[in-house]
Amino acid sequence: MNASSYPRTTWRLLHSAPADGPINMAVDEAILRAVGAELSPPTLRLYAWAPPCLSLGRAQQAADVNREELEAAGFDLVRRPTGGKAILHADELTYSVVAPRGEPRVAGDIVESYRILSTGLVRGLERLGIAGIVADRQAVRQGDGPVCFEVASDYEITVGGRKLVGSAQMRAQGIVLQHGALPLHGDVARICPLLTARPDPVRVRARTATVEQALGRSISWEEAAQALAAGFAEALNLELAAGHLSDQERAWAEELRAQKYAAPTWTQRV
Repeated sequence: MNASSYPRTTWRLLHSAPADGPINMAVDEAILRAVGAELSPPTLRLYAWAPPCLSLGRAQQAADVNREELEAAGFDLVRRPTGGKAILHADELTYSVVAPRGEPRVAGDIVESYRILSTGLVRGLERLGIAGIVADRQAVRQGDGPVCFEVASDYEITVGGRKLVGSAQMRAQGIVLQHGALPLHGDVARICPLLTARPDPVRVRARTATVEQALGRSISWEEAAQALAAGFAEALNLELAAGHLSDQERAWAEELRAQKYAAPTWTQRV
C-alpha cells in the first residue's frame, strides 16, 4: 500500500527529553497501557538516552553483560520489553510506535507490520539525503551473536549492506509497540568490551553504519527527529499532533520504572 491507501488519521507526536534506560522503557510501556485503555491515541515517540545505556532483549542472558566494564564506563543497564540482542544507546535517536492492532499501519503479523512501518523510516532517512537504503526480507542471515546491529532482520534498514536501524516489537492488550535505534555518529564498536563474549569490533564496524557514515556529515538529534517524523507522516498518510504524556502515563511510567525496569528481578530475569 502507498500512503494514499491509508485513511488520513491523527497520531500523537512526542519529543521526549533524554532520560535513563529504565524510564525510557517504562514510558514506552506506559503509553502501551494508555493506548490499550483508549486513554491515549496512537503515538510516535522520539527520544534519547542520558546516560548512555546498554539494553538487553527480553530473552537475552544477563550473563552476556560485562558488569565491570559497564560500571567503569558509567553506563546504565536495562532489559527491554521487546526481543532482540544488546544495543548500546549512545549518540542515537530512538523511536517508538504504539498503536492498536486494528490500525492498518501495524496490521498483520510482526513481519508485515515491520514492512509497513519501515516505509516511514525509509522516507525519513531519504529526507536526510541518505541514498541506497534497503528494507527488505533477509534471504540470508549473517549469523547470530550478542550484538543487535551485527545482524539485520526482515525489513530492518541497511545501507551498503550495513545495518542502520535496529528495531524490535511486542504485542500486548491488543496493542503493538515497536521501537528502534538509529545511531547518528560515534564508534558502534564501543559495545564490544561491555559484553562477555567480546565481539570482534572490526566485524561490528563492518556490519553497522551510522547516519554520519551514510551521509558523510554529522547531523543533530533535532534534524534527525524532524526528518523521521516527516517521513512517517508522508509515507503513512498521518497528521502528527505534538503532544505530551498524560498524568496517568507519567504515573504508570514511574510505577513501571520502580517495580520493573530498574528492578534486578526484571533485569536479571534470564
